[in-house]
Amino acid sequence: MGLTTDDRTRYARQMLIKGWGEETQQRLANSTVFILGAGGLGSPAALYLAAAGVGRIVIADLDRIELSNLNRQILHTTAGLGTPKAASAATALSALNPGVRVVALAEEVTDANIDKLSDGAGVLLDCLDNFPTRYVLNRCAIRTKRPLIHAAVTGFEGRLTVIDPGVTPCLRCLFPEGPQPGVFPVVGTTPGVIGVLQAAEALKLLTGLGEPLRGQLLVYDGAAASFHQVTLAFDPACPDCGLPIATNPLQ
Repeated sequence: MGLTTDDRTRYARQMLIKGWGEETQQRLANSTVFILGAGGLGSPAALYLAAAGVGRIVIADLDRIELSNLNRQILHTTAGLGTPKAASAATALSALNPGVRVVALAEEVTDANIDKLSDGAGVLLDCLDNFPTRYVLNRCAIRTKRPLIHAAVTGFEGRLTVIDPGVTPCLRCLFPEGPQPGVFPVVGTTPGVIGVLQAAEALKLLTGLGEPLRGQLLVYDGAAASFHQVTLAFDPACPDCGLPIATNPLQ
């Protein structure tokens, strides 16, 4: 189906961007994104993708809302304490944009089920807070050759990169061993900034506009109000992608 009159009004400002127009907006409407994590990063990322008109958002999170989440996880409310985050996310996203189909998954994501759960998604978003599940998502991206937008935050600092299997280093190349899961400090504005940037990268990938952050790690220091980029390299001994440095297409 084509765009409705309401669609043209809702998305009018972004369709004014050079190269966007109705054709690109329709492409977004036909797109699916898979967001793993409905917390501090997943909240702003999902909200802005829904606002932009991505047609189908699959959001997965096994956890329930806790009071300590609410300084940063803006998809959720005090009234929703104790309810599944995935369902809360679906309610908030549908309220923002009823034209978006939201699939809420309140189940554990593993190597055995992630390909099926993320089936149809053109872009994968890492909005997690633990590396074991991040590695599951990384392996899925490599197997299915789909771009993965990785992000992580702590305190006032955030990091972001676009992983394009076979073109860029994978997550395991960058972090052979992640830190042990635990409670980490974070001010809500940090995942707010980085989650919005994840949404921006996803929109670039889905629309074909702009230059995605491939092969670069964007580092944000909120305390100093600064950004800088680090060029990434393949790990020839990476157990996930196993790509030698000599084949790095970015060099």
